Amino acid sequence: MTGWRLALRGLRRRPLRSALSLAGIAVASAMLLDMVMLSGGLDRSFEQLLLVRGYQVRITPKGTLPFDAEATIGRGSALMAALRAEPMVASAAPVLGAALHARAGVPRGGGDPLVTVVGYGVEPAAQAIYEVERGTDLAPGDSLGLLVSAPAAGRLGLAVGDTVAVAGRLDAQLAAAAAERRFVVRGLARFLYDSRGQPSVATLLPVMQSLAGPAYADRLSLVLVRAAPGADPERLTGRLRALVPSVETNSVADLVVQFRQRMLYFRQLSYILGTVSLVVTVLLIATLLTITVSERLGEIATLRAIGVGRRTVVLQVLAEGAVLTVLGGALGVALGLATARYLDAILTGFPGLPAAFSFFVPRAGALLQAGAVLLVTGMLAGLYPAWLAARAPIAATLRAEAT
Repeated sequence: MTGWRLALRGLRRRPLRSALSLAGIAVASAMLLDMVMLSGGLDRSFEQLLLVRGYQVRITPKGTLPFDAEATIGRGSALMAALRAEPMVASAAPVLGAALHARAGVPRGGGDPLVTVVGYGVEPAAQAIYEVERGTDLAPGDSLGLLVSAPAAGRLGLAVGDTVAVAGRLDAQLAAAAAERRFVVRGLARFLYDSRGQPSVATLLPVMQSLAGPAYADRLSLVLVRAAPGADPERLTGRLRALVPSVETNSVADLVVQFRQRMLYFRQLSYILGTVSLVVTVLLIATLLTITVSERLGEIATLRAIGVGRRTVVLQVLAEGAVLTVLGGALGVALGLATARYLDAILTGFPGLPAAFSFFVPRAGALLQAGAVLLVTGMLAGLYPAWLAARAPIAATLRAEAT
């Protein structure tokens, strides 16, 4: 305990220097914290996003990922019948996505008269792409019901109970929507995989297939599959690949691996910047402690002369390095969390990324590991200054101080 008190007293002797050093360590610690959250948070966030509704397998058109292209799966009803007959499948949720054009019946607050939206066709009893936040969900057989996202509601000036006209395509010659169909807004929903600000709507799958036009008849963009209780999702994935080889079947684990390959740049960047932050921390602490030891050689020699051992001197210098690391690291945690939130808002604003996705995910285990590495690094940075203090010649140092 004495070593820690002496370390704190040593830092108080030069308050400005100590404050600047702590600020530098805090910045380096914040960078390390952010890079730890970035390196492991990408995979974790993506996996949690895919599993938010418990569907472990995705079926898409051959050679694509979910909504990675405009390709669709043909003979959707036959595929759904085959999936629901499979004993290892607990439920299957078909989705058809296509561009639509919506026009509010009575726009509120100057809303846009015609807005291009992303339309989803779903089966309400088995869906995994939205959560109703206000109003009611779609009901089976409700061919007039529509769910809208907050961005779509804002741009069209819609509220629950309002009427909106939706068309699947525009007439290029008349510059107007063709084959409009009127819907009643049943509820406002948060679409889990939408990018930030994306206007979206959802209706029943058969209605969506009709709206999108003849080319989308009996077609699907995506099918989400939930394994039966006790069934292994990886085994189910292999089973479905053999059952329907004409489509692409991936488990969440497969998609995470593919996502990791696409985001390899961010992982490499996090490793590089994390290493830089540790090097900066070592240099800051080693420099400060070396200067401090040089200024206090007379005091150290006096302590040695009255019987204080080298071990005690070394431990005191190492304790001072640990105190710097702990205090700077504590400031770095607050700074790192603030900068992570800011950077996450920028990165998740990239087109095509789901707004619910996060680049920086704080995980207790990873953060504790980073803190331990930082603490050990800070103490190791004090080894050279501690060696200088322990090796200082007592007589020569006292004589130099006296003169």
